[in-house]
Amino acid sequence: MGRMTRRRFTVATAGATAGAVTGLLAGGAAAAAPEAAGRARTTEFRGVWAATVVNVDWPSRPGLPPRQQRAELLALFDAAVARRLNVVLLQVRPTADAFWPSRYEPWSEYLTGTQGRSPGWDPLAFAVREAHRRRLQLYGWFNPYRVANHTDPGRLAPSHPARRHPHWVVPYGGKLYYNPGLPEVRSFVQDAMLDAVWRYDLDGVHFDDYFYPYPVTGQDFDDAAAYRRYGRGFPDRAAWRRDNTDRLVRDIGRRIAERKAHVRFGISPFAVWRNRATDPRGSDTRAGVQTYDDLYADTLGWVRKGWIDYIVPQCYWHIGFPAADYARLVPWWAEAVRGTKVRLYIGEALYRAGDPTQPAPWQDPAELSRHLTLAGRYREVRGHAFFSATQMVKDPVGAMARVVRDHYPHPARPPR
Repeated sequence: MGRMTRRRFTVATAGATAGAVTGLLAGGAAAAAPEAAGRARTTEFRGVWAATVVNVDWPSRPGLPPRQQRAELLALFDAAVARRLNVVLLQVRPTADAFWPSRYEPWSEYLTGTQGRSPGWDPLAFAVREAHRRRLQLYGWFNPYRVANHTDPGRLAPSHPARRHPHWVVPYGGKLYYNPGLPEVRSFVQDAMLDAVWRYDLDGVHFDDYFYPYPVTGQDFDDAAAYRRYGRGFPDRAAWRRDNTDRLVRDIGRRIAERKAHVRFGISPFAVWRNRATDPRGSDTRAGVQTYDDLYADTLGWVRKGWIDYIVPQCYWHIGFPAADYARLVPWWAEAVRGTKVRLYIGEALYRAGDPTQPAPWQDPAELSRHLTLAGRYREVRGHAFFSATQMVKDPVGAMARVVRDHYPHPARPPR
């Protein structure tokens, strides 16, 4: 299937087209007690992702003067307030670099155009202060293992840990990654990320769907040496890899809870844990990627074990999509969190709305609003997050405006 990203989720399809929404809900996970569709809540997670990797959302390009960088960020915050959102998930460590003066890693190239070069100001301190001034919560969004969107270590800043410890790094699929199988790597990336958490008044710590990288056809993630050294006692390499990811998630959650218990820790995974054909506990989907098997991320296990405070599955498909139907995934995730303390928010593909390359349902400005109406039938769904900030501002077909009109008539407090 090739490399999958937030912007290009393609799923291998098989089987017949899904039926009507009502039939899908009846055939999904055990139904929760419904809430009135569209009922406004006074407390609700209303989030938006602001991506900095390759300058997706902010800054609009590297090398802008600090004044312009600040103005662009404030414009995103003000747009979020105008849309009655209440949480911004700001990517502050996109590629083993930093949007703050890190003690561990170089300044991000997406600020100045040169990795390691200071932008002359502290973007994270500014973001926290200005978000809170607008009564927005600010979650720091971190990518644990991605080092670079290329495979040349010589292009990294001379002080970069990946250059000082080349054995930590694995080239794969045209990119560089830290090796999750090395204990010293897991320890380092935790310290590097938590440096921001300890020093700034963040409201949350957020990971997305990148742990082990998405599979690339014909290529192998070369962690054989680490597996020989640390894989004893595991039935196979897949089980060992899942344990490595488990250790990162469990340890980060524990460290945050011990030192800053008010800071929420959560993850927004690819929405298919496993297909039902693979595991009877899985969702009624036919996805070409399964997080448990392909990303070595046991997202369902983290929920059941209570290692995270919230989960935001990226339900980035339209209602009725045959291979991964939004109307089947939402009830499955509602069932997954039921009886736990983990809060469920749904990740929404705002970027697809009005995109001419997307299927017909995404050309209808009401598609996203229908998502929120459907999700509102499940009391476990405590809010939504939209990808991404640029689309929130541009809103080419008015899909976000429709969501606000139909579901966000008044401001709401974010959950604590």
